[in-house]
Amino acid sequence: MSVAKVIEVSASSTTSFEDAINQGIARACDTIANVRGAWIKEQKVSIEGGRIVSYRVNMQVTFVLDDK
Repeated sequence: MSVAKVIEVSASSTTSFEDAINQGIARACDTIANVRGAWIKEQKVSIEGGRIVSYRVNMQVTFVLDDK
């Protein structure tokens, strides 16, 4: 039987939502073993002077815990 854990990760990019997602998942995979999936909960943009200056995502990342 496997047991999974879910954490929430926020990531941002000046390029796109896709880049923010990729950066968040890459960072999670660098520090957590057995990452299996992610659910994008929220997408936001920061606007300055009428232009988008950054893209932010909040996601839930699922990983499987090691067996004892």
